[in-house]
Amino acid sequence: MAIGLLGNKVGMTHIFDTKGNITPVTIISVGPCFVTQIKTHETDGYNAVQLGFGGYKDPAFVSQKSCKKPQCGHLAKFGLGALRYSQEFKVKTPSQFQPAQRISVEIFTIGQKVQITGKSIGKGFSGNQKRHHFSRGPMTHGSKNHRAPGSIGAGTTPGRVLVGKKMAGQLGNSKTSILNLEIVKIDLEQNLLVVKGSVPGKPGNLLNIQ
Repeated sequence: MAIGLLGNKVGMTHIFDTKGNITPVTIISVGPCFVTQIKTHETDGYNAVQLGFGGYKDPAFVSQKSCKKPQCGHLAKFGLGALRYSQEFKVKTPSQFQPAQRISVEIFTIGQKVQITGKSIGKGFSGNQKRHHFSRGPMTHGSKNHRAPGSIGAGTTPGRVLVGKKMAGQLGNSKTSILNLEIVKIDLEQNLLVVKGSVPGKPGNLLNIQ
């Protein structure tokens, strides 16, 4: 697995190409991230690099109040300030990285396909029509089954609701990954990444870009 970066969703817009076609894009404020720990197979049983990220308002370092003492002590060993988020990325050759190394959007290229992971927008308790795209019942006069779930299983046998039955419940607010999003533009000065299509969550949502 290649090293990735952490960032925050800024919002969506659209751009025009040379032929006048409209392309919906998402703007992401990515990094800069700092290497806060290097794990190797000899010391930890696997190869990985831990990255720290300040957040959307201050991409570099945040206030010490938002950093717990064990976390601040861990970062102080490498001469780093308080960072809001941390994430591990499994890599094949951790020797390529150094503690406190700064990693930014320079590792990406235009036209590259990336995988973006984040929490989807929470929609609360939802019914079957919205959650599982069930069809509704007849809307004619006398019908008493408009948006009702209907039967949820047999009677005496098996005498219970089978596991995995699609029913009403919590919708959204779950970890979601979008694959093969194409990078359209990169702004090195403002650490912005413009990708084609949409990404999970609302503006300000924490994203994992690989």
